[in-house]
Amino acid sequence: MIENYKNVLVLAPHTDDGELGAGATISKLIENGANVTYVAFSTASKSVPEGFPSDILKTEVKEATHCLGIKPENLIIYNYEVRKLNYSRQEILEDLISLRRKSNFDLILTPSLQDIHQDHATIAVESLRAFKNTTILGYELIWNNLSFDTKCFVKLESKFLVNKCDALKKYRSQGSRNYLSEEFIFSLAKTRGVQAGCDYAECFEVIRMYL
Repeated sequence: MIENYKNVLVLAPHTDDGELGAGATISKLIENGANVTYVAFSTASKSVPEGFPSDILKTEVKEATHCLGIKPENLIIYNYEVRKLNYSRQEILEDLISLRRKSNFDLILTPSLQDIHQDHATIAVESLRAFKNTTILGYELIWNNLSFDTKCFVKLESKFLVNKCDALKKYRSQGSRNYLSEEFIFSLAKTRGVQAGCDYAECFEVIRMYL
């Protein structure tokens, strides 16, 4: 049961990845009393659209995670360069090990090991190296997944999806990307819900499981 996890670490290669892959689950965890720490490794300052401040995503991730109920002190933002996280593997691993030593996390949410984006793949692999003795679930970003093992489902009420959509609306700099739309969020959750035998769900790849 997802409710059994009480100290959760969400790893987002870029601001918004955690919300996109697991926003509704994060909302549910927090409602059930979990302490959630969110780590964003890059604010993608070199990819910000023209007309926005280069650090706009730092502001937006603060607003989005607050919308989900994550405490401000539990938001950690690093400044690794977008699309070049693979050049900083050792530094990222050391950051993760430092986090592990500071807190006894019982659940890690990270990108899928099947994610083909180079930054996502780096975080997925390094999180496994750092937290190999912890339950790790890989979240779904279907536009980056050539394949995805639909092995774990988190049943969701619509209110958690509303919270996810509200959080994603904070990313005004990202414009009208189709995967940010409320229609897409609800349709994917409905699809996963059909698979899981419930109204809505988010799906995760089981990377490591400790019971």
